Amino acid sequence: MDYVSALVPPVVMAAFFIALVVTIVKSQGGSNKAKEDAAVDAVIARAEAGQPNQK
Repeated sequence: MDYVSALVPPVVMAAFFIALVVTIVKSQGGSNKAKEDAAVDAVIARAEAGQPNQK
């Protein structure tokens, strides 16, 4: 029975990691992509507006 208690934590962690990767992959693109792109563009525009041009 020691082998069962030794294998449970890695198996549980692997299952959570796989679920995390699946969630991240599913959230990419689709209807969320436009919202995420708009948020990133707004942050970049705000950052660029605060900096003087250095040419």
